[in-house]
Amino acid sequence: MTTLEKLSRTIEARKTAAPDSSWTARLLAAGPEKAAEKFGEEAIEAIIEAVKGDRAALTREAADVLYHLLVMLAACDVTLDDVLGELERRQGTSGIDEKAAR
Repeated sequence: MTTLEKLSRTIEARKTAAPDSSWTARLLAAGPEKAAEKFGEEAIEAIIEAVKGDRAALTREAADVLYHLLVMLAACDVTLDDVLGELERRQGTSGIDEKAAR
């Protein structure tokens, strides 16, 4: 099991936890809108660090982005397996062709 899969399972388990027991449980209790807001904030912070060229800071922010993406997905009842399945489906298809098919 990968680190991302372990994190995803931990986040799923927090769906039923009391909001005062963990940051993840608090975000999930606040609903998809709050989870999406936090994901957006972290994505912007990652963009800033990428533009600044600070590799260490970008690494930290990228970890925050992945975490908050998984929380947002969980809040919307989309699993990591759903996303990985979609990526698998796209394997061997050029990005140009995939976008044209939308």
